[in-house]
Amino acid sequence: MARSAALIPIFALTLALPLAAAPPALAQRPPAPVAAPITTPSNFADLVAQVGPAVVRVAVVGHEQAQQDVPPELRGTPLEELFRRYGQGQRPQGPQAERQRRTMGQGSGFIIDPAGFVVTNNHVVGEADRVTVELSDGRQLPARVVGADPKTDIALLKIEAGVQLPTVPWGNSDTLRVGEPVLAMGNPFGLGGSATAGIVSARGRQIGAGPYDDFIQTDASINPGNSGGPLFNTQGEVVGVNTAILSPSGGNIGIGFAVPSKLAHRVVESLKQSGKVERGWLGVSLQPIDRELAGALGLEEPMGAMIAGVEPGSPAARGGLRAGDVVTEIDGRPIRAPRDLAGTIGESKPGASLAVTVQRDGKPVLHRIALGEAPDRKAGVQGAPQPGRAGALGLALRPNPEGEGAAVIQVAPGSIAESRGLQPGDIILRAGDRAVNTPSDVAAAVEAARKAGRPAVAIQLQRGEASSFIALPLNGEREPG
Repeated sequence: MARSAALIPIFALTLALPLAAAPPALAQRPPAPVAAPITTPSNFADLVAQVGPAVVRVAVVGHEQAQQDVPPELRGTPLEELFRRYGQGQRPQGPQAERQRRTMGQGSGFIIDPAGFVVTNNHVVGEADRVTVELSDGRQLPARVVGADPKTDIALLKIEAGVQLPTVPWGNSDTLRVGEPVLAMGNPFGLGGSATAGIVSARGRQIGAGPYDDFIQTDASINPGNSGGPLFNTQGEVVGVNTAILSPSGGNIGIGFAVPSKLAHRVVESLKQSGKVERGWLGVSLQPIDRELAGALGLEEPMGAMIAGVEPGSPAARGGLRAGDVVTEIDGRPIRAPRDLAGTIGESKPGASLAVTVQRDGKPVLHRIALGEAPDRKAGVQGAPQPGRAGALGLALRPNPEGEGAAVIQVAPGSIAESRGLQPGDIILRAGDRAVNTPSDVAAAVEAARKAGRPAVAIQLQRGEASSFIALPLNGEREPG
């Protein structure tokens, strides 16, 4: 598939799979707290020798359905399914109808427990049939996936080496400062253990990967195959898990992203204990507040998370929250933007009781809300955009309160969705080959089209009484390999 000339984030995984989703505009958090002065080492040789034995290569074997060859001009349009049915005669039946193609890929990881627990990315192992970990001494060991968390792109593996293995410790990513030197290690392009040095370029980056985006940006060279590898500080502590790059061609241009250790460590501990991550669920869709909207709502500053919709029967509905409320504080923690709310709810357990302060009609109102358990089709709190891959097209969606379909509540300026004329209030009735009942159905259709190597996904759009199909291009989206 031809690549877009624009810069696109790419998962740093060497993998024989097609293109994935494109991000919205990058955003940055407020500056991090000032930490103690950092001394840049004259070289990183001692540090590499210290931590290198705990950095591993992760090899995966998987499969995907073989696709019929469809003319490029029909891919991603409503005519594609007709071609598949009738363009090449009768669709085959029996065993040949489900032909599969073997895929192989590789990424990186690091050992955090001498008993053989290995951290990597979910997108490295999430669809693998078989996983193998290669240690720094060349030994190759079969690995079991203990658990994975797609929302943060973290996975935990377990290997049995028969001996105590070298490990690396977690560091505190909250103390990182922009300009601080860091070291990235991993398995770029399958070449084996490699080390690259750079600095922390930014903190709190959002790249459209999911509801809990909070990436460390670094100019330490990260390339395909580095996914899941560690980002170290100068003390040899893991401060991030290398996950994605921004690139026009698939190679490093000095913009890489790592999941902060504070988030990754918490997820890994939960996976280690129960094989899954439990998050609270509020049941709202959110949108950010600009100055014009703040003025209309009587807010002094454009801060807070505005509730665009409340799901019927959700904890938010039972707790008295309404569309139009602006969440400003939870348990004393300020909420400045939708992602602050998503992060706070995501860190809380189902059943937790939270004090939620909202601005309603210009006055603060306090609600006590008991969180629920997020259904599989939700991403904790439906943020804007939500879910990640639908959001990558520039859409923020919520269930249609008036019936079937998913309602468009926000279209990102300059996005793919805007270029095709989508507007807030539009209803998406179908996406790809499926009827749409929730935002997750749109995300699933985008994912299916991406995996099939299609250049676009067809959607049926209803605006008022009129209904039509349009194609949303997938060119330039994030690539898992």
